[in-house]
Amino acid sequence: MSTGAHRATSSPPGAELPADTVLEVSGVTAGYTPGVPILQDVSLHVGGRELVGIFGPNGAGKSTLLKAVFGLVSVSAGTVRFDGTDITGAPSHELVGRGVGFVPQLDNVFPRLTVRDNLRMGSFLRPKEFAGRWKALAELFPRLVERMQARAGSLSGGERQMLAMARALMPAPRLLCLDEPSAGLSPRAQTEVFALISRINETGTAVLIVEQNARRCLAICDRGYILDQGHNAVTGTGRELLDDPAVVELYLGRLGAATRADANHPETDERRPPSDEPGR
Repeated sequence: MSTGAHRATSSPPGAELPADTVLEVSGVTAGYTPGVPILQDVSLHVGGRELVGIFGPNGAGKSTLLKAVFGLVSVSAGTVRFDGTDITGAPSHELVGRGVGFVPQLDNVFPRLTVRDNLRMGSFLRPKEFAGRWKALAELFPRLVERMQARAGSLSGGERQMLAMARALMPAPRLLCLDEPSAGLSPRAQTEVFALISRINETGTAVLIVEQNARRCLAICDRGYILDQGHNAVTGTGRELLDDPAVVELYLGRLGAATRADANHPETDERRPPSDEPGR
């Protein structure tokens, strides 16, 4: 690679990581069907105050990696560690209790519940702390403050994404995992969501984000990992990846096509079909 970006390889066991590492994925192989791995020997890490992105073409395994971290996909090899503790395959509710938040791409709110009740669902582990937690978060989500009594299904796509993030933040996670937060949103709503993600990170919450809109997301990321066909391909700082001609030609060019398609349909920030179930 022509800049600081470099071909990514799996970290060997015992490899030294920054002292504030909150998440370490080491040599993970995972998939939905036994014997048919989507990810093969993938590694990454996230520092305690970092914003780290996962990028790659469709089918590269990005969302699968996020779900493997959150215990939603079976890991057949490798380990996932959070705060130094092995959490490989731990159930999602246990991970929430440990300090890991997750926002899926679709079906990430309860549309028939009000905004307030959705937020209460986010504090189910410590319901008595609801008022204090929402008071701490309200400044980040002024639009939700105005719509506390509205049903989540009546919100725009951008507002629903804000609600999904707010709900995931109610237990005060140390790490927030986001799966395609800009998908289906208008360009203006995408700008608002990326700005919100930056502010969440600035409050001290580490963020791991899967995103197709690579150029805009890399602009706010400390570091990025590009996956290709289920393998680590390239890693570097956000600026290194954006400035590397080879990365742009091989990866960001393909991802940019999807971004341009979204930009040509600014009305996509509309209602999705309602669902009573949160995301998988």
